[in-house]
Amino acid sequence: MGAVPNASAAPADQAVLDHAERLLLVCGPARLGLAEVALAAGLEPAALRDRYSSREQLLLALQQRFVAGFLDELARAMDRCRPGDWGGRLRAWVQGAVDGYLDRVELHDALFHGPGHHDRHAMQDNPAIDQLVELLEGGIAARVWAAPDPRLTAVIFFNAMHSAVDRAIASGQVQDRRRLAQILCGYFERSVQWWARF
Repeated sequence: MGAVPNASAAPADQAVLDHAERLLLVCGPARLGLAEVALAAGLEPAALRDRYSSREQLLLALQQRFVAGFLDELARAMDRCRPGDWGGRLRAWVQGAVDGYLDRVELHDALFHGPGHHDRHAMQDNPAIDQLVELLEGGIAARVWAAPDPRLTAVIFFNAMHSAVDRAIASGQVQDRRRLAQILCGYFERSVQWWARF
């Protein structure tokens, strides 16, 4: 999942994006056509082009929607924790991220792992990392954790989560999500507690 600017689709566009998403999963990003999306959505092609002038713009809208939904689910998971339970919030974030990735891996890969998607900046600055920075800074402010560079720590944590899930997918070991999240949390919590000694 790379860096995607924040934007939300108007309610009228949600149905169009639903159709585009279904077609994307069938034909892939390179073959997703505006004319096919317009037909599926019951629109004239010109009407769709008024909203999305190119396939790239439509794919960007799908990426934005994916990221917004992912972040919203993570925020809701963390909000179920007791106030001040920073360890619980971190565990909720990690479990939510693992589940969110695995639940939508096909869509995620179609949107973010296609040709031309490698972007060095995408794995450094993105809204999911921003959310994790906010979480880490909250725990640091509460003197529960320490980290000399919260953004770098968040980048490391996010990339570790992403790589661990990719490994589980590649090795066919996606059935035990809870154990995967526990292993990640163990590393993450020890990391921020280790820095507290200095």
